Amino acid sequence: MNRFREIFWFTPLKRILTSALALVLLAAAGIGAYVVYTPDLHCAKGVDRPEKGAECIGVSGDGYDFGVPGLHAVAQAVARENKTLKSGTYATVALLLPLTSTDSGTATKVLNEVQGAFLEQYRANHNDNGQVPKIRLVLANSGRGSEQWSHAVDRLKSMTDAPDNLRAVSGIAISSPSTKAAVKELTASHIPVIGTTITADDIANSPSGDPYPGLARVSPTNLDEARALAQFGKVDAKRALLVQDTVTTDYYTSTLKAAFTTLLKGAPYAPNLFTSPPDSTEDGTTANTFDQMKFLICDTRADTIFFAGRHTQLRQFINALGARGCQERAFTILTGDEASYLGRDTKLDKSALAKKITVRYASLAHPDAWTTGTPPKTGGSAADYKTFAALLAKAAGDDVGPIGPSQLADGQAIVAYDAMTLAVHGIRKATVKGKTLPELADVGTQWTLVKGQLRVFGASGWICLDNHGNPYNKAVPIVELTPQGTQRFVKIAWPEGKPPTQACLPPAVS
Repeated sequence: MNRFREIFWFTPLKRILTSALALVLLAAAGIGAYVVYTPDLHCAKGVDRPEKGAECIGVSGDGYDFGVPGLHAVAQAVARENKTLKSGTYATVALLLPLTSTDSGTATKVLNEVQGAFLEQYRANHNDNGQVPKIRLVLANSGRGSEQWSHAVDRLKSMTDAPDNLRAVSGIAISSPSTKAAVKELTASHIPVIGTTITADDIANSPSGDPYPGLARVSPTNLDEARALAQFGKVDAKRALLVQDTVTTDYYTSTLKAAFTTLLKGAPYAPNLFTSPPDSTEDGTTANTFDQMKFLICDTRADTIFFAGRHTQLRQFINALGARGCQERAFTILTGDEASYLGRDTKLDKSALAKKITVRYASLAHPDAWTTGTPPKTGGSAADYKTFAALLAKAAGDDVGPIGPSQLADGQAIVAYDAMTLAVHGIRKATVKGKTLPELADVGTQWTLVKGQLRVFGASGWICLDNHGNPYNKAVPIVELTPQGTQRFVKIAWPEGKPPTQACLPPAVS
């Protein structure tokens, strides 16, 4: 002990040096323990994990693919385009989607939407006669089921000033409570929002109120989809039946069944009910319900079935109806755009579609809608679609892309391209002479002017908005699932029963 004191503690200087060394060693041990036991939550610039083991949530325009291999090519294409832009000359548009979804159908939908948005970013920056501002695209991940939407939205809210100059958020693709909350938060912060594939009537503004100021959509509401289906099918309510999900927290199914109920006034049969699991992408036990329901359907005189539910349950219903006892009777199933997922659903019993079962749905877009047969003279054009198709072909090469394999039959890429086109339109129309960028609040005010000669010429059809940001009499391609599982375009239908006039001006609402 005396020897220790002599070496380390005998003089005041030695005591100071020994104490300092001890503090350094303690600090080093503390730092080492922190590094060992504290997880690294950082994923990329602007992207972090909310907690250990969580998904990477945030916003990136630098090529980060959020750990999703399928997104890598298109994320890199976005990054290359963004790198060509000079700070202060661009406005940023964010694409907010559940980028890390593990459901295969949603993952494909997400990829297609990112590809469509990128194509319009490229067109706006290279093929638009030098218009300003240039457009920067960033990808924002709301997480599986959009459950981490608040983290992504907080990041977006911090991006409205330089250098990002965020001026709009597109995507917002799934009609769910999380989507509704995200739209509410963004629009409350005066950030304009353009929905791609949300169709729920209660994630929308209307003559009864505008809870989402600055929200615009390029897809028809569920009510308009149902109206277009009815106009197309000339359905006799006395020979129709409604099959509906009882879940009330899914805005897509709840507003779709409300729309179908309105169409089926006077129908002789009460709706047939089922209850989907909390995660509607899971099979759950609803197949058991449909196995019993097929007997009840055979007991009716119905030949048309309106289905208000998500794609997983629709697939189970089709499979069950294919094994019904009344094989001699033909049935037509009419439903919303969720049926577009079935074209790539490996669990679908395709043989059921050859057993006098016809499945037709209101699609958001289809590659054949404007390029086959004799398309209408108003409401859209083959030329507008071919502009999109040419960009897609160009993006297959190294000059623009590659952006990965594309699927067009579900319409997702087309609609995302159109939503981005609307965003660019709003941003540039709101940019006043002498300014490089528009004021954030001015972009959303453009939506009431998108009509008549100021309409947007989308690849899916004309986009003419009413005073609440909803498409007026938008083209609705009716698509049929074939026994081969492919998606065959049938005809364009219209909520108003006929195409809009050349003026494309929404009428006054009484």
